[in-house]
Amino acid sequence: MIAVLLILHLFVTIALIGVVLIQRSEGGGLGVGTSQGMGAFMSGRGTANLLTRTTAVLAFIFFALSLTLALLNKGTSVQRSILEVPSPASSTAPALPAAPSNIVPGGLTPGGSAPAPAPAAPAPAAPAPTGPTVPTR
Repeated sequence: MIAVLLILHLFVTIALIGVVLIQRSEGGGLGVGTSQGMGAFMSGRGTANLLTRTTAVLAFIFFALSLTLALLNKGTSVQRSILEVPSPASSTAPALPAAPSNIVPGGLTPGGSAPAPAPAAPAPAAPAPTGPTVPTR
């Protein structure tokens, strides 16, 4: 749900920026020099009123979505960011060998004998050579 609200918040933000940039600072609307910028569709004053109301509605939706997302993320203890990339060390933890199931707390198997030793781990491979290679003939 948070992902859907975040995407909706992004679209509202882009629309709000676009509507604000379309407006003229003098209130003429759509950045056109004449008062009949939209032709017979609307007057200059009507266009300014439409853009002003659209800005107000988008601003209200923007603040409502911001507060909703903040309240939904209030209880999370992990600080997350959409720009965060998980590190490879934390995502691939080495697997631990499983303990034999027939060992009791005293260290002996139920039959009274010591457990069999674990097989030796293979030796680690030599690291690959790094650096530039020189072509030979």
